[in-house]
Amino acid sequence: MVIAQEECGPVRLTQEDLNSERLKDYQSVFEACTAQDRSRLAIRRMRIDDEVFLLTVDPLSLETGIERERCLSCAQTQEEDYASTRFFQALNISRPKLFNAGLTHGAGEGVYLTGDLCPSGKPLDRNFIEEVIKFSPGAPLALAVSGAWLARHKIDFAWLLDKVQHQELKITWVNHSYTHPYIPGLPDQQNYLLRTGVDLDQEIFETEKQLILQGAVPSVFFRFPGLVADEALQTKLRAHHLIALGADAWLVLAPAPRPGSIVLVHPNGNEPQGLRLFSKYLRDGKMPLPFRSINEAP
Repeated sequence: MVIAQEECGPVRLTQEDLNSERLKDYQSVFEACTAQDRSRLAIRRMRIDDEVFLLTVDPLSLETGIERERCLSCAQTQEEDYASTRFFQALNISRPKLFNAGLTHGAGEGVYLTGDLCPSGKPLDRNFIEEVIKFSPGAPLALAVSGAWLARHKIDFAWLLDKVQHQELKITWVNHSYTHPYIPGLPDQQNYLLRTGVDLDQEIFETEKQLILQGAVPSVFFRFPGLVADEALQTKLRAHHLIALGADAWLVLAPAPRPGSIVLVHPNGNEPQGLRLFSKYLRDGKMPLPFRSINEAP
């Protein structure tokens, strides 16, 4: 069920023998945890069989991991104690607008490459992934995964995990909701996660659980479908200690990327023109380099 280099420390859950019946009691928490001269924050608690695990985040690096609760010393804490950390500075980015709220531009040179995997009946565009690997072996890539896409594309997802395991890519798994609701022609104010009856908690947790069940570790980033969210949705997201991830270079909608741009493409087969633009910018030297980890953006 669980593979770890040591009894205590980050563990890797394998998708081969995990199933939803064995992952229970998944919930948000906020606790300060220490072990082995390291401190981190626990933001989720879950039970797998008879053992309790925590999803933890380093408030400085934003790296997440899944750890055994019994290996940590944890206690409830106050957000104010971490207000100066990169994690909370990113959480507290205030952009109460309907479109593209949250983190939209990163620090420094290069670009932050992100790809959205919205629900789609088409296969993963593996050529895009291979192009990134060929251009920059081991490159960081943030993939925003919807649970509905993952449910239909487990072979594609396993292929991505294999690329990570062989260090061909370093993928940060961003939550993109579970159902990714969308009705063509409906105004944004009534669409996406703003549709009547949408349960944001379920959209968040079900996707996180599916990522874990497939052998991935959820990050602290969440990308709203369509980049659409009102202030109430943003407040609910913030309560679960997730950073809203926008983009200032959605390639089919925006000018060419500039240094620090958060680039958005869709390798789910639904927006091939964005992938063609990505290739063109690379070929023409108009894509600022290097590719940077989204954890470095805030």
